Amino acid sequence: MSLRFQAISDLTNEPNEVNQVNAKKITSIFGENVFTLKTAREYLNDEAYKSLIGSIKGGKKIDRSVAGSIANGIRAWAESKGVTHFTHWFQPLTGTTAEKHDSFFSIKSDGTAIEEFDGAALIQQEPDASSFPSGGLRATFEARGYTAWDPSSPAFVIEIGQGKTLCIPTIFISYTGESLDYKAPLLKALEALNNAAVDVANYFDKNVTKVTATLGWEQEYFVIDEGLANARPDLVQCGRTVFGAAPAKGQQLEDHYFGSIPERVYAFMRDFETECYKLGIPLKTRHNEVAPSQFEVAPIFEEVSVAVDHNSLLMDIMDRVARRHKLRVLVHEKPFAGINGSGKHNNWSMATDTGVNLLSPGKTPKTNLMFLTFFVNTIKAVHDYADLLRASIASAGNDHRLGANEAPPAIISVFVGQYLAKVLGEIESRVGDKFDEQDEAILKLDIHRSIPELLLDNTDRNRTSPFAFTGNKFEFRAVGSTANCASPMTVLNTILAETLKGFKKEVDTLIEKGDKKEIAIMHVIQKYIVESKAVLFEGDGYSEEWHHEAERRGLPNVRTTPLALDAMVTKKAKQLFESNNIYTHAELEARHEIELEKYIKKVQIEARIIGDLALNHIIPAAVKYQNTLLENVNGLKAAGLPASAYKSQLAIAAKISEHVQVIFDKVHALVEARKVANAITDTRTKAIAYNSQVKDAFFDDIRYNVDKLEHLVDDDFWSLPKYREILFLR
Repeated sequence: MSLRFQAISDLTNEPNEVNQVNAKKITSIFGENVFTLKTAREYLNDEAYKSLIGSIKGGKKIDRSVAGSIANGIRAWAESKGVTHFTHWFQPLTGTTAEKHDSFFSIKSDGTAIEEFDGAALIQQEPDASSFPSGGLRATFEARGYTAWDPSSPAFVIEIGQGKTLCIPTIFISYTGESLDYKAPLLKALEALNNAAVDVANYFDKNVTKVTATLGWEQEYFVIDEGLANARPDLVQCGRTVFGAAPAKGQQLEDHYFGSIPERVYAFMRDFETECYKLGIPLKTRHNEVAPSQFEVAPIFEEVSVAVDHNSLLMDIMDRVARRHKLRVLVHEKPFAGINGSGKHNNWSMATDTGVNLLSPGKTPKTNLMFLTFFVNTIKAVHDYADLLRASIASAGNDHRLGANEAPPAIISVFVGQYLAKVLGEIESRVGDKFDEQDEAILKLDIHRSIPELLLDNTDRNRTSPFAFTGNKFEFRAVGSTANCASPMTVLNTILAETLKGFKKEVDTLIEKGDKKEIAIMHVIQKYIVESKAVLFEGDGYSEEWHHEAERRGLPNVRTTPLALDAMVTKKAKQLFESNNIYTHAELEARHEIELEKYIKKVQIEARIIGDLALNHIIPAAVKYQNTLLENVNGLKAAGLPASAYKSQLAIAAKISEHVQVIFDKVHALVEARKVANAITDTRTKAIAYNSQVKDAFFDDIRYNVDKLEHLVDDDFWSLPKYREILFLR
């Protein structure tokens, strides 16, 4: 029996035994495995506690003399939970998290065995850096790299089976100081935004001393049966199906969206949510998504750096818990053709230490002018650096999804809604007029009356927009479901920091020339609206008309990852990131190289899987069924029946031969195209070749013929689970 039919049999005949989760109040378990400030107060002395608080809230460096006390407190807390090992937990440029476990166990010089965790081990570790992606920053023989403690993200205890490990969130850098992870640049970008945003916020409120970027991600994913997943080599190795004919019923009835959650999936959800709550991940929402077997989970907003850590943790937890339930989670952007793929919507905003959301309309002209300032600066940043935002979400998986009538197009545009579009239009219409102190209409803009209406309309979102304002935040909808949120968040926070710095410089110049502060701010806001209005779009991003209109406006439409990544290494990008102390030129070049290599390897793996499945699964099944048809024809002939009796059998056999021959020829040509691409030494040129000469030239054509065979070949001969089984059997 093939794995396909064994999996179906298991689903049908075996009892569905899942781990049942005892119902508990979320508040009773929330954060129980996190070294929170409340926990720190219990386990640290006053000096250590104050030092930790100063580092978390004020960004102050922790004195190494105090680090020992903090480490002892963390160890005591972890040991009270049965922990014996610790790890520096970091996010290298592989797209996954990394950890190396060390025990607290040590032996003194006299042979005495003790448990210890000193300050040096807390602050810094030295993992092997040679085997992680470095883009040429490190050679294989230059193995040394460092993980350094990030106090802004709390330590936590991860439970895997019966084992428990203390995890210390860290950044990862090379021996020579270059960042080799997602987290270090993000922390720098957040600091750059804080400095620039505070300077501008002080125009309106001198009490603002800190601005924190916040993030609420929405994670889409598929859940399928473990047995069916294991019977698909493409799902096992690529995370997506390279073949698969569309089932009669897909998502056309729209009956899965927000529908009743299947019991087996519901048990899995409750299980992984419990694990997340214990780690302080504030999950709030769960529901069925549009495609069959697709779901979504979303948390309450958090500070960006913590939210990024929590999303990385979530993806690991979901995968691990799913296996306990004999399920598989797919977070690939496009695991199945013909139905919706998955994204990771990044809902982003900014908050002051005085309790104000800078992207939330206020109730007075003053607070609304502050809102308008940050709102327009964000639009200007997106307009000026759209190519970098596109590069930040570029991946082989996301290329399948962007613009596929389920996700925003590759064109970066901003949706603001009818009310704010009208407000911006009113300001723009005054070009050439001189604002003055008596001009109440333009200074107030009626936004103290009209903007609150927006809050009633904040659910009317444009799902086709990659960057949409949704009432008190911007939603970056184009981020792929496998992405580390740090990548787009680093770019977004950096480009806004740069834009705000330019804004302040222009406003200060006008003030020095004699303009009143509010008048100067309005002049620059108006200027920015005029300069960035091309990026504003309120219509259907899926339409062909928008593609033509975007081209007329001069907006970039870069559809493929190898070309989108070029934006990372332009003179403009290097100037931006270096001036804000985010990336050096070398670090940018390295990341460009890493992302290109990642693209090449993913397409290369998919090409190999296509060849393997076509030659070892598809063609043998087709030929075997064809032989059965021909045996039937020969039997009918021997019985003396007329040709009309076996006309259809011969027609099917002929069709099978046509498709088999095309598949065989194209797989052979695909192999040759890979050889040509592999011989290219320049990484960018190789990536482009893998995109155009390998993927675009062969993948769809081979798939078309394989999917046609799936409709022709007897179901009993087909070894790969079909879409109707994968998506609907659980």
